[in-house]
Amino acid sequence: MEVKEITEKSFVTKLQLIDNYKFNAEFDVDYLPNIILDETKPEGEGVGPNPPRLLSAAVGHCMSTSLVYCLKKARVMIEDIQTKVTTNVYRNDQQKLRIKNIDIEIQLKVKEEDKYRVPRCLKLFEDYCTVTQSLRNGVEVNVNFK
Repeated sequence: MEVKEITEKSFVTKLQLIDNYKFNAEFDVDYLPNIILDETKPEGEGVGPNPPRLLSAAVGHCMSTSLVYCLKKARVMIEDIQTKVTTNVYRNDQQKLRIKNIDIEIQLKVKEEDKYRVPRCLKLFEDYCTVTQSLRNGVEVNVNFK
């Protein structure tokens, strides 16, 4: 059995404080626009998504694109995909906000003649979602100060 070399890839996202809870997020590729991140009211001004909403969007987008990728490989004609991500937040014993779970509901519409090819993708696609599988496996986070 041939063993493939494991490769790693890194990318950098920079955040710069604008004021209060508002940050400018800059990505390491010139074709992505900067985005403003902020906390919801009343703490922030709500001029951009906060971290839990970004995580919710990242999980939903990753799951959706993983499904699209599989369906395209299976030559399924996609008519529509709508993904609803519900992120449930609670307070832990120390009264700190935490994400309890994320529920994803995907509505998929494909051409009638392609429906027989969909079940295989439904069994496979989740495993290819980088964000969801990383969360499920517990992403290591390291914090350093300079």
